[in-house]
Amino acid sequence: MSKQHTSVRSYGVLIDGGRVALVRSSNPRHTPSLWWLPGGGIDFGEAPEDTLVREFREETGLEVRSPVLLGVTSDVRRRDNGDRIHTVRILFTVTLAGGELRHEIHGTTDHAAWFDIDDLDTLNVADYARAAIDSAQGK
Repeated sequence: MSKQHTSVRSYGVLIDGGRVALVRSSNPRHTPSLWWLPGGGIDFGEAPEDTLVREFREETGLEVRSPVLLGVTSDVRRRDNGDRIHTVRILFTVTLAGGELRHEIHGTTDHAAWFDIDDLDTLNVADYARAAIDSAQGK
């Protein structure tokens, strides 16, 4: 019997100098590779803004500050095992505060990179991430 689960997550749009920071899914089934915004699951009792700062550091090595709420999205998907997951994404814009870009080890992502915003059409970017980047640019 399949299960249902709700996951609440925080993600950030970091645009700096015409570039946006993205992370690549470590799931080998994503062909071509799937890119999305840095972020992740909110721990019990953790503020969404704190999750965002923590996840950015874990996934990219970058320090961010000044989260501003951009919006909230949600979708329901079926996992490979038949379970259904309802993902609620709290989206923020953030500013770069420092750090050195590096890749996450043994996580849901395996590569962090800067991309010129004008080059995003050449990448397989998650729909929610593409919409959030457009929104952050006022599109």
